[in-house]
Amino acid sequence: MKKIRLYSGLFIVLLFIYLPIITLALYSFTDAETIGAKGSFSLSNYKFLFTTPEITGMITDTLLLALVSAVLATVLGTTGAIGSHYSKKGTHLFIDTANYIPVVNADVVIGFSICILLIVVLGISKDTYIPLVAGHIVLTVPFVYLSVMPRLKQLDNSIYEAALDMGATPGKALRKVVLPQLIPGILSGFVMALTLSMDDYFVTTYTKPATFDTISTYVVNATKGSRTEIKTALWALSTVAFLVIVAVVICMNILSGKEKKPNENP
Repeated sequence: MKKIRLYSGLFIVLLFIYLPIITLALYSFTDAETIGAKGSFSLSNYKFLFTTPEITGMITDTLLLALVSAVLATVLGTTGAIGSHYSKKGTHLFIDTANYIPVVNADVVIGFSICILLIVVLGISKDTYIPLVAGHIVLTVPFVYLSVMPRLKQLDNSIYEAALDMGATPGKALRKVVLPQLIPGILSGFVMALTLSMDDYFVTTYTKPATFDTISTYVVNATKGSRTEIKTALWALSTVAFLVIVAVVICMNILSGKEKKPNENP
């Protein structure tokens, strides 16, 4: 009975989370104009999604921004985690504490702060995209740091010291010994940064050029408009994004399982 209650509770929670997504996905394959309305099977939403330059351009811009900011955030977050790990206790504690502030801080505060510092105080134009990229980096670097740091704590420092004793320079020991063992954490941080960048609304709103839109800002603006075909095409976009995320998570779990699987070769 205890297991039945446990699994029933888990099922209810998962149903509560995924039922709206499944409903949205089902309606994306119909010609209904609103959720709940009757409609017949149709791929018109997907056809409109992939053939409308306005939407495809917005998706391309979102992916490009997310990729650039995620790469920079991964480099900075990984470097910061390594520097913090090998620093003195006081320095490590300071960096660790400072890293948690953006994580628990509201996105709107980060976006508004970046806007004031770069655009108002330093006079950097939004059209340069510098405030936008900087805002996304500030938003995502802490999560890369948090993904890499547990891997660093699991490392055997004697291996790094042995590499130094055998004549390797600190830089070579870092590249050959430390970084290869951090790859799972680095990849996890990169995926997290990519997802957060694509999903962000508040930081993007405060720092983006007037003619630039990401998926989040475009969706908000589209829901305020009257073009039904765009609203229903966004159902298709949400479904595609969900399926891509599911595929990425499954692949990461498979790779993680292979990594943990003991070597069976004699």
